[in-house]
Amino acid sequence: MHSVMLGSPFHPQAYNIHVNGVLHCQVRYSQLLGLHEQLRKEYGANVVPAFPPKKIFTLTPAEVEQRREQLEKYMQAVRQDPVLGGSETFNSFLRKAQQETQQIPTEEVPLEVLLSNGQKVTVTILTSDQTEDVLEAVASKLDLPEDLVGYFSLFLAREAKDGAFSFLRKLQEFELPYVSVTSLRSPEYKIILRKSYWDSSYDDDVMEQRVGLNLLYAQTVSDIERGWILVTKEQHRQLKSLQEKVSKKEFIRLAQTLKYYGYLKFEPCITDFPEKGCQVIVSAGNSELNFQVRLPSEQIKEGSFKVTRMRCWRVTSSVSAPCKAEVKLELAFEYLMSKDRLQWVTITSPQAIMLSICLQSMVDELMVKKSGGSIRKMFRRRANGALRRSDSQQAVKSPPLLESPDGSREPMLKLSSKLTSVSLRGISHSGSASDLGANDFHGNYAFEGIGDEDL
Repeated sequence: MHSVMLGSPFHPQAYNIHVNGVLHCQVRYSQLLGLHEQLRKEYGANVVPAFPPKKIFTLTPAEVEQRREQLEKYMQAVRQDPVLGGSETFNSFLRKAQQETQQIPTEEVPLEVLLSNGQKVTVTILTSDQTEDVLEAVASKLDLPEDLVGYFSLFLAREAKDGAFSFLRKLQEFELPYVSVTSLRSPEYKIILRKSYWDSSYDDDVMEQRVGLNLLYAQTVSDIERGWILVTKEQHRQLKSLQEKVSKKEFIRLAQTLKYYGYLKFEPCITDFPEKGCQVIVSAGNSELNFQVRLPSEQIKEGSFKVTRMRCWRVTSSVSAPCKAEVKLELAFEYLMSKDRLQWVTITSPQAIMLSICLQSMVDELMVKKSGGSIRKMFRRRANGALRRSDSQQAVKSPPLLESPDGSREPMLKLSSKLTSVSLRGISHSGSASDLGANDFHGNYAFEGIGDEDL
């Protein structure tokens, strides 16, 4: 559906840019050249990577593919650079291209954002407002104090028929929430406000203030109701009585002691651990991925993978068949099983991107804590008064992916060599799942080698 036909010499060559496995925008060579020139002007020629040169004559199919690969490398290099990848120039280029691709004019519109308990908050925004602007508008509508805005994020989720939500991704700084949600053209996609941190000690900051307390309480109640938090009969009775008394702080304090408090639970999916084809329910929280695995013997086993023992991870996407638009997403991480043994563990799930975003934000939070920072310090004021995440604390940056411009030429491409890995530091086209390019993965700064005493 999203393949771009090869333009004739009279039409400028167009490329699809995928970010986080999702088609983000279409751009022409001339637009990318314009971005390159702007980055050079702002940051100097020695900082900005080399750009594929202009050609006078019509490109042959082989040259077209070569140029696409060069442009993809260029976009990866820019995205990976801590200065360029987090720059307003680069992010605003992606936002503008997203708006132009979806042909949505800039105008005032109402946007509906849901709270965890299903309550709707409607904010009036511009179609061209970026994620931070929309988050600020929601916070202001709710009377959430400015210094608590950084504790919350906007998420894109899909609502199932039973009203449960499947989280797809956190909305990022390079996209326009209104455009992202409307371009999906289905009412089942919603934007949800949810806390963005993992360490429950930050709850104290949020609970100091009435609106923060109410938001946290609503999220905790709904996580318990949807079965994300494990509750015994006795605990359930205690929680009920606190709910009746409207003792919100005590309710949260009790919930904090329960298993899976503050975890995000994913839809049932498939893993190759401990053996291929096992059904698994993954939950992310407390600096770990928790697995509840159903073995072929129907026995249920539970175990956890600590973020600090993941050396790296990658998200790969492959198309199941040329005629189907179905994309299979996988998250694989390399885990330190014992002192000298690293092993790859794979999760096949439509929510693989959300899993990767969770891992990245857990790592970011651990690094901030390690350096003595705090969530409040993760934000600094931007010149025009909107919030801006500090450069050291960018949200997960998955580089864009340029798709082959000629969809008609070789549909088989999609089966064999079209394994695309979307990750923090690069995307490569590999021949098979085992073929690991150097750019395939997220290196983990919080990775710790372990001694025997840890095992």
